[in-house]
Amino acid sequence: MEPVVISAALTGVLATREQCPAIPYTPKEIAEEAKRSADTGAAIVHIHARTPEGGPDWSVETFAEILSEVRARTDVIVNFSTGAIGIAVEDRIAHIRELRPDIGALNMGSMNYAIYSERKKTFYHDHVFANPFKDIQFFLEAMNGAGVRPELECFDTGHIANTAPLIDMGVLRPPYQFSLIMGVLGGIPGTTRHLVNQVDTLPTGSHWQVIGIGPAQWVLVAAALTMGGNVRVGLEDNFYVEEGRMAKSNAELVEKAAHLAHDLGRPVATIEEARKILCLNPR
Repeated sequence: MEPVVISAALTGVLATREQCPAIPYTPKEIAEEAKRSADTGAAIVHIHARTPEGGPDWSVETFAEILSEVRARTDVIVNFSTGAIGIAVEDRIAHIRELRPDIGALNMGSMNYAIYSERKKTFYHDHVFANPFKDIQFFLEAMNGAGVRPELECFDTGHIANTAPLIDMGVLRPPYQFSLIMGVLGGIPGTTRHLVNQVDTLPTGSHWQVIGIGPAQWVLVAAALTMGGNVRVGLEDNFYVEEGRMAKSNAELVEKAAHLAHDLGRPVATIEEARKILCLNPR
């Protein structure tokens, strides 16, 4: 089978050290996590910028420092986020235009986005995550102009369908690279049955990875490996190596994904192999 490309989502924007002490905040901490993840099998690192106190940071200067620190340690493929609520689209894309990472993550539709506590019977982070077509088109045009690969983040089947008019317009161009995010409240449930449906819905010839949120991560990683897909793990998505055992770094999660791939007969792609598989330009 084709080697699996493993991505590591290093920090996210919502998770805090109060929830998981291993969450990196500063550019150096993020870069160290990138190096550890690459050393254990990640070919791609997905990165949000954070303030030293852990809040979200959209300044080009912070992203530039992160990129410099990462590049000083590893040649891993860099994927910067553009997803945010309440931030102007120009601010969400400025770092992509100026720094030109290998990949820019792009949300492909709007949704309710929340975390629900069954114990407390209440919602946390209860938002409408708005991504209208005009914004998606704006991001695609900016990424095309910067020579950055858009990673099409789809939280539901309708988000995959949203690519059709953009392909027809010529603003979304092959090769198509999808991230199927599963298990977020407001999006598609994180089950193997739903993953099969998501993959069957993709445009022909698409590259895809699964992103399982929370406890669903490992079941979905195993399913994607057997289906020939790629996988993303990391502290943005899930804190636990197994039930009751919190990861001490992103590298622990990457290492488990690599072991699962080995056990299921999938070699782990090197960074160079991942660039070839995904048709990314060499550095």
